[in-house]
Amino acid sequence: MKISYSWLSQYVKTDKSVEQIAEILTQTGLEVEGIEEVEIVKGGLKGLVVGHVVSKEKHPNADKLSVTKIDIGAEELLNIVCGAPNVAQGQKVVVATVGTTLYPLEGDSFKIKKGKIRGEVSLGMICAEDEIGLGNSHDGIMVLDGSAKIGTPIAQFFKLENDICIEIGLTPNRTDGMSHVGVARDLVAALQHMEGIDKEIGSEILWPDVSEFKIDDSNLSIAIEVENSELCPRYCGVTLTNISIAPSPEWMQKHLKTIGIKPTNNVVDITNYVLHELGQPLHAFDAAKISGNKVVVGTVSDKTKFTTLDKVERELSSEDLMIKNGKESMCIAGVFGGENSGVSDQTTSIFLESAYFNPVSVRKSAKRHVLNTDASFRFERGVDPNNTIFALKRAALLIKEICGAKISSEIIDVYPTPIENFNINVKWKNISRLIGFEIPQEKVIAILKSLDIKILSDKDGEMNLSVPPYRADVQREADIIEEILRIYGFNSIPVPEKINASLSYSKKPNKEKSMKIVSDYLASNGFMEIMSNSLTKVKYTEDLKIAHIDANENVKILNPLSSDLGVLRQTLVYGGLEAVIRNQNHKNFDLKFFEFGKEYRLKDDNTYQEVNRLLLLSTGNQDVENWNIKLKPIAFTDLKGQVDRLLQRLGVDKNKMETSTVSEFFDGGVDVSINRKPVASIGWLKSTIRDYFGIKMAVLVADINWDTIIELLVMNRTKFKSISKFPKVRRDLSLLIDESITFNQIKEIAKKSEKKALVEIGLFDVYEGKNLEKGKKSYAVKFILEDQEKTMTDKQIEKMMKKIQASLEHQLGATLR
Repeated sequence: MKISYSWLSQYVKTDKSVEQIAEILTQTGLEVEGIEEVEIVKGGLKGLVVGHVVSKEKHPNADKLSVTKIDIGAEELLNIVCGAPNVAQGQKVVVATVGTTLYPLEGDSFKIKKGKIRGEVSLGMICAEDEIGLGNSHDGIMVLDGSAKIGTPIAQFFKLENDICIEIGLTPNRTDGMSHVGVARDLVAALQHMEGIDKEIGSEILWPDVSEFKIDDSNLSIAIEVENSELCPRYCGVTLTNISIAPSPEWMQKHLKTIGIKPTNNVVDITNYVLHELGQPLHAFDAAKISGNKVVVGTVSDKTKFTTLDKVERELSSEDLMIKNGKESMCIAGVFGGENSGVSDQTTSIFLESAYFNPVSVRKSAKRHVLNTDASFRFERGVDPNNTIFALKRAALLIKEICGAKISSEIIDVYPTPIENFNINVKWKNISRLIGFEIPQEKVIAILKSLDIKILSDKDGEMNLSVPPYRADVQREADIIEEILRIYGFNSIPVPEKINASLSYSKKPNKEKSMKIVSDYLASNGFMEIMSNSLTKVKYTEDLKIAHIDANENVKILNPLSSDLGVLRQTLVYGGLEAVIRNQNHKNFDLKFFEFGKEYRLKDDNTYQEVNRLLLLSTGNQDVENWNIKLKPIAFTDLKGQVDRLLQRLGVDKNKMETSTVSEFFDGGVDVSINRKPVASIGWLKSTIRDYFGIKMAVLVADINWDTIIELLVMNRTKFKSISKFPKVRRDLSLLIDESITFNQIKEIAKKSEKKALVEIGLFDVYEGKNLEKGKKSYAVKFILEDQEKTMTDKQIEKMMKKIQASLEHQLGATLR
């Protein structure tokens, strides 16, 4: 939500800078996300000055051009060629000097350059108001008042002051802060309780004055009938006549532009102004288009056609609350107006609406028709039901002042069942207990008063409070305590010198720790983490016929924001492929991605299943392109090796891994199982799936069941034992063996021969060739022996080595060289 600093300053008197105000608002829960200076006119009119037309002569080479001499207070007069028909000697005009950038109302910006026009030098430009963004006129140049001082910057002449836009990240519960007055309420409350603040400054909200509201005549009265008071608890209206539609005044346009709203006309701008001032949406209907002089608030038949202001024909639901006249619907209540009922340039009388609509009803209608407006944003979160009349009077008085209107009827207020304040009981001891600090009672009472929360009674350690309905999120004892704390100041609560903590048992394996281990491992091996939306397209399951992804198992969203976000994903693969094609479209071809996420399914018994998965994706080349490296495309063994090492990093025994034929996602690859439990599918993505996404390069995918991995993990896998007190012994054998024999065969035979003492075997030399029999080779092998219980004697060592040697001679035909 955007707040204008100058606009906010109308409601609260303070000497605080905008940065200090931002800090105070953030502490009260209205988090300020940014502060930006806003130029009311783009470019700030920089480079534009007041000039005096000293002379004007007809251009020698063009009938419609003039050559002028302009005094801008410089040492020399400027020679400027001008095509405006109204330029004349003696005028004070707006001059854009060489180097100035102009931002016209329509078209692109352009820079003033020194040049020649039909042979005559031109050193600037005399401007029309639309050329500098100050108005719509292009009939001729702007002619200023004769008293304008030559050389005065135009921004200074028009007293053009930039504004500051405060961007607030409004949370959905803070309906009370959805306006300038709402923000001012919190700011005043905080200022009242800050230490060292002058109490004359920021002591109260300076509300707009509506005391002058009265009926001017009774020429036009429009009746109101509310058919469904559950969907519309309160509906108010007033009629105004003698309206003159025109642009709104500069001060109003300035405020609206600061918060990003484009001015339309005086009536529409006033309704927008009051909306952002007080948080109460209003709607102005052209009274001439209300047949029967009666407004009816109710529903219509299902599938009724209705064309909204954006000229889109929509199909209504029987649950949509509509504003109707005697013949047809005029507006989707609280959401969007109709094409034929709004204010136009021909409007001379209006019916002005101010209402409180059921938040749930508005939210459903807005989502049903995919409409998100400033009005629906507020109505669906809950506006102040007690503010409707005040807002109506405020808007009516502004229309009277600005549009020359007359108030032509009483305010009609249909409010059959008034919405009561919330009654909440709060125990004093719970305030201290939840805050962790005892705030003085008189301070608590003052804070509650500043928040418009009345104390109905205070006895036996408990207060009974009355909370106004505009504080829609304050309905429990804990909410009251939060309100007290945010105004008192979170930073004002002292940090205790001693913190007590208890040790708790952590379940093994630790899922978060395992995730971090895997993420760190993959990141260190060149993978980048991606995060895809859990919501995806239903078309994926319908168009891509994958056996284990069934359209009947889709978890559908009841009110999807769009067809692209209609169901929860059944696989991470499609989201990963969206990331691949997005990167390839931006010429990023060598990709290595990983993602942790959930997959969702609807089971036969109408229960839902969530499965945690880990996805790895790889495309392009193995290495970054370099002049001294021959590029190699990704290989299946690369990704398979990464998965193997990843599982080993988590402590999974490689010897327990089993592989089988790959699943239906792939053209080639393997499925990995551990203890007969499926763990991962690794392979080349099917070409039909790649083609569907428009991916031209081969894609390697590893789809890993993270839940199964967690079940198999034993995080405390490291076993410790004391260092042996007894020495190790090394013995070497130089063996003459057949060329076909491998070192692994020697190793396995030696281990079986001496299982207890043999702790290490190594090959440290290989010889083949001269002085050896044909078909023979020589291996020099080391054997490390150790006994954990005693020091071995030479006799014991010799016996072990002879046993190993005999086994090698018997099974491999090995002999000593």
